[in-house]
Amino acid sequence: MILSLVGQEGDVGSTLLNVVYLASFVFFMIYGQKFQTWMMLRDVGNAVLKLKVMRDKARGLAISTAKEVEKEDLDPTPRIDHFLEYFSIWPVGLDPGGIVPKFEHILNVRDQRFKDEVKIIAPNADRVQANNLEGVLEVAIGLNQIYRIINHFYLLGKKTMSLYTIMQIQMQLPLIMEMAEAYSTAIKAFADGQPIGDGAGAIVAAKMMHGIPYKKISKEIVVAETQLDGRKLLVLKAEGPGSTVGKPGDGIKKLIEEENGRVAMVVMIDAAGKLEGETSGGISEGSGAAIGGIGVEKFTIEEISLKYKIPVHAVIVKESIQESVSPMTKEILEGTDVAAARVKRIIREGTEEGDTVIVAGIGNTVGVGQ
Repeated sequence: MILSLVGQEGDVGSTLLNVVYLASFVFFMIYGQKFQTWMMLRDVGNAVLKLKVMRDKARGLAISTAKEVEKEDLDPTPRIDHFLEYFSIWPVGLDPGGIVPKFEHILNVRDQRFKDEVKIIAPNADRVQANNLEGVLEVAIGLNQIYRIINHFYLLGKKTMSLYTIMQIQMQLPLIMEMAEAYSTAIKAFADGQPIGDGAGAIVAAKMMHGIPYKKISKEIVVAETQLDGRKLLVLKAEGPGSTVGKPGDGIKKLIEEENGRVAMVVMIDAAGKLEGETSGGISEGSGAAIGGIGVEKFTIEEISLKYKIPVHAVIVKESIQESVSPMTKEILEGTDVAAARVKRIIREGTEEGDTVIVAGIGNTVGVGQ
């Protein structure tokens, strides 16, 4: 009797499990994609909320920095809110033959617009304060742009409930959030005038030209003449300690033309993105123009070095995307000492006494003097 009851209970339990399994299978067959869409929407929605907080924090810091710099009863809020959606339209690429000058023209117009805007927001700011405020506005605009784009895809996905629309942004979300968090950290560094990871090349140049008289050679670029074992070194960097990268391409071109092309070597030092697993502050050597950006400065350097057959060597300081725009770490600062030693070794091994060498420290010079 007892065995038969146990057998019946086992059959009932097995039947219930089969029913639950079948019901779950049918449910996920019909609603599985919608369930997956809801889960992705939740992830993107949480990211949008985080981005909004970052954007609002950046906006608030831009306003407070402008007020602190100006020190007058002038409210910059309406002007900053208006400027947060500033954009640039890049030239058409149908005729690639003359596209670099077009890019340069647009970048010059954009740069001048930023400077004019800062003069309106904080007319009493000095050169360093104005440059740092430009950096703050750049970051605030970048965060605002990231927020608007992600929010657009989130609302579009919510409206259409299209799995593929949401999937496109959800798959890229980790990298996007990593970039946004880096920007969020960077804005404080610009506001406080702290050196950032991207200034590694500028620090190397500053160490080599420290205490030596310098002059302005091109837009926001300074150069100092020094010696190394009988070689004449022309060391250049962006003019600090304000936030700027200047136009090092024009500076290098002008120096080469002033020397009538008699330059034995150009050595460029810059920060570069490290691969996962690599050590921050590590140093690598290579050849070619070590400079980021849209390519205008790089084009100028390549053209003038090709004209006079001047070898261009590169020394890079490895760092992550976050480190490049965050306050400089101890590892990267120590790496600049190693980079400076590498530069001197390259010059000693690749040139002779009496040669002229250009050393260019590339990068944002916020917090880095001469």
